[in-house]
Amino acid sequence: MSSWFVYAGILIYMEIVFHLGCFGLVGINPVFSLGLIAMIAALQALVSGSLPRRNRHKAFWIMTILEYMVFFVQAVYFRIFQQPLQIKGMMLGGKDALTNYWREALTGLLHTLPLLILMALPLVGVGFWRYLTTWELPHLNSIKKLRMGLIAGVALIYSVSVMQIGNLLDTMYAEDYREFYDPLSVMQEMGVITMVQRDGAYELGEMVSSMWDRISDSRSDREEPGQQLAQGGGESSDALDESGMGEGQTPESEVGTDPTAEVQATPEPVLDTSPHVWNLDMDKLVQLSQDNKETKWLAQYLQEVTPTNRNEYTGMFKGYNLIFLTAEGFSPYAVREDLTPTLYKMVNSGFVFNNFYVPLWSTSTSDGEYMNTTGLIPDGQHSMRTSADKDMAFTLPRFFATEGVYNWAYHNNTLSYYDRHRSHPNLGYDFKASKLGDLSEEEYGDWLFYMEHVNAWPASDYEMMLGTVPEYVNLDRFDVYYMTVSGHMYYTFSGNRMASWHKEEVQDLNMSENARAYIACHMELDKAMANLLEQLEAAGQLENTVICLSADHYPYSMTQEEYQELAGRDVSQDMDTYRNSLILWNAAMEEPIVVDKVCCSMDLLPTLLNLFGFDYDSRMYAGRDIFSDQEGLVVFMDRSFVSDTVAYSRKAQTTTWKVEMSQEEQDAYMEMARQDVKDRYNFSAYILRNDYYRVIRQCLDEEKTADNPERPAEAVLPWPTPEPVSTPTP
Repeated sequence: MSSWFVYAGILIYMEIVFHLGCFGLVGINPVFSLGLIAMIAALQALVSGSLPRRNRHKAFWIMTILEYMVFFVQAVYFRIFQQPLQIKGMMLGGKDALTNYWREALTGLLHTLPLLILMALPLVGVGFWRYLTTWELPHLNSIKKLRMGLIAGVALIYSVSVMQIGNLLDTMYAEDYREFYDPLSVMQEMGVITMVQRDGAYELGEMVSSMWDRISDSRSDREEPGQQLAQGGGESSDALDESGMGEGQTPESEVGTDPTAEVQATPEPVLDTSPHVWNLDMDKLVQLSQDNKETKWLAQYLQEVTPTNRNEYTGMFKGYNLIFLTAEGFSPYAVREDLTPTLYKMVNSGFVFNNFYVPLWSTSTSDGEYMNTTGLIPDGQHSMRTSADKDMAFTLPRFFATEGVYNWAYHNNTLSYYDRHRSHPNLGYDFKASKLGDLSEEEYGDWLFYMEHVNAWPASDYEMMLGTVPEYVNLDRFDVYYMTVSGHMYYTFSGNRMASWHKEEVQDLNMSENARAYIACHMELDKAMANLLEQLEAAGQLENTVICLSADHYPYSMTQEEYQELAGRDVSQDMDTYRNSLILWNAAMEEPIVVDKVCCSMDLLPTLLNLFGFDYDSRMYAGRDIFSDQEGLVVFMDRSFVSDTVAYSRKAQTTTWKVEMSQEEQDAYMEMARQDVKDRYNFSAYILRNDYYRVIRQCLDEEKTADNPERPAEAVLPWPTPEPVSTPTP
């Protein structure tokens, strides 16, 4: 039994030190993890005790050092990204992280060094004990092997029972572990070993499922998707009917001879508040969704979910250009009238959103991009990467393409990072970057744009504008997407080129170096936005162009204390850390339009589709049009949420009501809201996992739309992914 105690003791020690170092005194639920540790320790003791004497200690060191490396990697990764490193992230992003973010990894390693040393103490202690004494790992006879096997079996049954009971009682830990796997919550509440075990089981299940799908596909040809989706041309209340008159207008021939007609005021046009839906053949959808429980659920959900309606802002920007930016590490506390005047002007004019949130997800930047551009909640890690092989039918560039608009996307970093060279063209963009990464120049050389300081880190957003805007600014119409990088961590003057360029301009601020450096590197983003507006104005495109800018995430590399110093106030309550600024701006808007409704980044895509007057189906997204009459909802990774009615923190178990309600009304509302959150999670995950947009497209009426069965489709979306076309010449 002595070896079992050693193995179990080392794991328990590392779990305790890791938890205190990463999460502090936040409580932990050990009931499941203790059983798992007991089983692992028994198996380790069984392995080492079955080997010859000379190999027992080799096995001991191999197993314990591997365990330590798991904690080592997780501690460093968590210190950098505030998230666990999942197996998928390791497989997909490990090389990217080493080649692109080695500075951040080195800084994170240095910051985590004291914790790493503390976690290594048991191994050092065993080494010294082995050196100073004659301690040997015992050989296990048949009885002892049976005992270790029995311990492992009992521990396994115990762990499974704990999870099954938790599932039956609808406990938080069982929901995090099983129904809605949340790696961060599992790591915090049940430990590193439990998170790694659960993550490994999940990935193994995905591999088995993928292998089975390939076997099934080889046996039968997959049904081909429908040819095309018919769409209304996005005409809203000002659309012309066959007589050339707008809706709500009366043809002159029908006025008659009423003597009062000449003095009557022209009637106000009737506001179109019909639902944003297409004619989806539900019977066919159900028929095509019988393969598994996830697709069955999706078919049922789409029949029951309430679509959003057209509203007074529908078509407000029809025919305009769009420049949409995901700004790296952006927060409202980077915006100052004296140092970032362009950002300040755009945040405080146009549409002004007082309750906009940007949640943090597992793959930080890539997941932030995914939510901004798809209107879906990320499913685990690297959802954008996963989407590269799926039918992403309902993105902005697909709709702009129906109006003959070309779509560009730019990033001032490597072309291959996060596989953007695959995912962004699949969204419908002609994607370009400033560096190749690990791609060949022969194949991808024409996917680059020029930047003077291309190898600066972070790179300059201003130089990106200089190198890209001339490509499209003189065209009649354009739809452009940018992923910026100037605001990237870490925020120091020695390791952040953008911060060092603007160091003198912030040196008089009464703030720490981190806060000053953060503002300094965002001055480069401000400079980029100023240049963008200048080029648009020079080309006569400024008033006909909409600028939308949202963050990918808040600057999570800052500690809570540093972030609150930057904010100048407490941001620890009711998910206030994730409150952000959304820029939705057009130069022709004379007065700001203030929006108090709660909203978030998953709402951006349906909101833009509504503003630009596209005829779309609002049921295709987890987000909702911000200007619709549906209540606002912000969903966070741990399924906490903020709505116009309540702010609910799932981990802290706090509920802050914004409106007065009886206890009965509160209970009913919370039950409804929690279910809505779960539904949007499931909808997003199942759409991606099952490539379900491809199925939906087979069930759309090619000739009529549901809201107006008599109106023929006026445009056809170019699906499947259109053949490459030559880039228009400005």
